[in-house]
Amino acid sequence: MTGITPSDTQYRAIAAIRDWFENDTEQQQVFRLFGYAGTGKSTVLRFALEELGLEHQRSDEDGESCTPGVVTATFTGKAALVLRRKGTPARTIHSLIYSVIEATEEEVEAAELKIDEAVAAARHLTGFDRTTAQASIEAMRQAVAEMKRPRFALNSKSDAAHARLIVLDEVSMVGEEMARDLMSFGKPILVLGDPGQLPPIQGEGAFTKDAPDIMLTEIHRQAEESAIIRLATMARQGEAIAFGQYDSHVWKMRKGDVSPEQALRGGQVICGMNATRLQLNNAMRRAAGFGPGMLPTGPAEKIICLKNQNDLGLINGMFITLDDVVDEGSLYFSAVVTDEDGNRIGPPQQDGSRGRLRIYKGHFEDHLAFDKQRHDRDWKSKRMLTEATFGWAITGHKSQGSQWENVVVWDDGLGRTELDRRRWLYTVITRAEQGLVILA
Repeated sequence: MTGITPSDTQYRAIAAIRDWFENDTEQQQVFRLFGYAGTGKSTVLRFALEELGLEHQRSDEDGESCTPGVVTATFTGKAALVLRRKGTPARTIHSLIYSVIEATEEEVEAAELKIDEAVAAARHLTGFDRTTAQASIEAMRQAVAEMKRPRFALNSKSDAAHARLIVLDEVSMVGEEMARDLMSFGKPILVLGDPGQLPPIQGEGAFTKDAPDIMLTEIHRQAEESAIIRLATMARQGEAIAFGQYDSHVWKMRKGDVSPEQALRGGQVICGMNATRLQLNNAMRRAAGFGPGMLPTGPAEKIICLKNQNDLGLINGMFITLDDVVDEGSLYFSAVVTDEDGNRIGPPQQDGSRGRLRIYKGHFEDHLAFDKQRHDRDWKSKRMLTEATFGWAITGHKSQGSQWENVVVWDDGLGRTELDRRRWLYTVITRAEQGLVILA
């Protein structure tokens, strides 16, 4: 804590957390600490845990909890990775409280056989009977599609069951069902949230929809000097951001004034819609000198991971580097893979090295021709493959939990409502640490 002195507002927040944890968790399971960008939520948390004498929970080699303490979790894997790099042991909420359940190939094949039988039987029907049978077949197909997706069951032996305190960071995307599952462990939960950020894709954030116990609104002096924070505040409040320069690193410009080549040099590009993401990735790849083919060509390509593979150290939202790319057929290619820190990722070999990763082609091929049936068709084969795609441009939802030194916001008008629009723009602006260009 050396060199950091909480403000009066932060001291009051620290005292409120301590009073809640020591005296009121039986009556109030969840304590909400909210604050906008630059208000110092993390500072308050660090001081509060220190005053309470709480340390991070540790488990023995068998995974059994041996030192109950604080368990920290986030909605996204990338947010957890950011916290770990800052010295806070963190994991995703999914990995903390759920076990993954996947249908077996035999179960799916049996369900698909019943569909084939129902289709054959329907051919002999006419009129309303045939219409009813076809509706039933469609319901069966939808059920099979769901079987092909991972399902999550509550893990009663989770570390959450032993924790003295569960801390949740970046909670704006936590929905109702996940919130209920977290609370079912009966442990005190301290949530850190920013009500200005994007909620779940469907519905509202379960923790951020209600009033906070503490709302930090005072921007730190250092943060107040940041043009990024000023523009984020304007976006959150619905104020128009004019074109022009806001400091030596922050601009709002017109799209036509910036070429794909300039966007390549500007930092991480963030847009609103998936269709925009595909178009931008294609344009930026061309500007970077890559050919029309849809496979990555080497380490200069920007690739983002789309699925957690904990046994390999792969995290959804992590950028990876590919080298020695080899096309292995219709569904996958193989490559030598390293993570953002330069560590080799791959299946362990007998000599202690890491092998090549097999990477699913489908997400890359969607840049050439998007196929909404691809998942159902390839589900069986891609279960054992790494899922990744081009990451020159990503959506605002994918960016949550991450930060980059420099960000280019490609404003494609996302937002069904004025509130949606404010949240999206605020979220993507606050992904930038130093440099920001908004293109509208």
